[in-house]
Amino acid sequence: MSNIKIDKNNLKETMVALNRVSKTVKGGRIARFTALMVVGDGEGHVGYGLGKASEVPDAIRKGIEDAKKNMITVSIKDTTIPHEVIGKFGAGTVLLKPASLGTGVIAGQTVRAVLELAGIKNIRAKSLRSNNKTNVVKATFEGLKQLRTIDEVANTRGISKDKVIG
Repeated sequence: MSNIKIDKNNLKETMVALNRVSKTVKGGRIARFTALMVVGDGEGHVGYGLGKASEVPDAIRKGIEDAKKNMITVSIKDTTIPHEVIGKFGAGTVLLKPASLGTGVIAGQTVRAVLELAGIKNIRAKSLRSNNKTNVVKATFEGLKQLRTIDEVANTRGISKDKVIG
């Protein structure tokens, strides 16, 4: 996750999960909140972050700040992804498949939040195995990081685009 130069003012943010957690200490329980946030510009840049605090607004703010630090660039072909990919993180596995124009975003709530903020408009996705929202978001990001366009493959191999296609 490298530093990507984007306009931080045009970012949209979505809360994927808000959890109330508690720690038991000698004097009783201490309640805190964790917020899993996703931010994106809708033009191929998206990031996620986890914020923890004793108040909900502080947890959300920290999550957004963390998400802005962890932005990635997504390879997009027209309005979908260039190829099928499987992203894995922990027990979370997410299958991402390109879809034709007019299909829309066919995905679960957690994966949908990431894909829509990334600017992908036509895709089919399926969350396999775990339904833990944190692991599903991280698995989606691992899948998006694996995406490569024909130009990137041709440059890596040092050949023309025609030879990559076949």
